[in-house]
Amino acid sequence: MVVAEVRIELKKGVADPEGANTRKALELLGFKGIEGVSTVRLFEIKFAERDTTKVKAQVEEMCKRLLANPVIQSYRIDIR
Repeated sequence: MVVAEVRIELKKGVADPEGANTRKALELLGFKGIEGVSTVRLFEIKFAERDTTKVKAQVEEMCKRLLANPVIQSYRIDIR
């Protein structure tokens, strides 16, 4: 089995209101020294296919068509 891990995050300069609200809440709970909080989505996709080149190409297509919005998000694919 091949596993693809896809990490999707907002591009630099794109507002992250969920991250900002989480940081604010952590500070209200007394946590100090937090410089920033960013939200990240992580998908783990399992394949019966053993050819990692085919899997990588398929996951790239998934990211382009559904998983990520290329205008505001970047993604990284790790195959294991």
